[in-house]
Amino acid sequence: MVEVTTVYEGSLRCRATHGPSGQSIITDAPIDNHGKGEAFSPTDLVAAALGSCMLTIMGIAATRHGIALEGASAQTVKEMTTAGTRRVASLRTVLTIPLPRDHPKRELLENCAWTCPVHKSLSAEVDAPIEFRWVG
Repeated sequence: MVEVTTVYEGSLRCRATHGPSGQSIITDAPIDNHGKGEAFSPTDLVAAALGSCMLTIMGIAATRHGIALEGASAQTVKEMTTAGTRRVASLRTVLTIPLPRDHPKRELLENCAWTCPVHKSLSAEVDAPIEFRWVG
């Protein structure tokens, strides 16, 4: 269990504090939803969580198998719905892996991305494809 405490600071800005570490992040409403866009929006954090979760789960497997994964990156593009209830419509992620396409643990690492807890927690209504770029 991890507790995160979030406080509304006014002007559509919140401060979320991670209980175990005391680290805080600020969120701001996006420009297209009455905010200033001066920080991550709450839905931007979903995109950040997805990319960092994929890389973390891949990193756990890489460490277990002695694979150097440093330098791997995730680029996630978030799109919101344009009609109906405002929600995340898609989270398209490109993972760039600094290993050759024919790496013997390629399938394992790709499976880690597909099965990361954040990806598995997304609603089926969210289009969340993953593209893998093996560049080693």
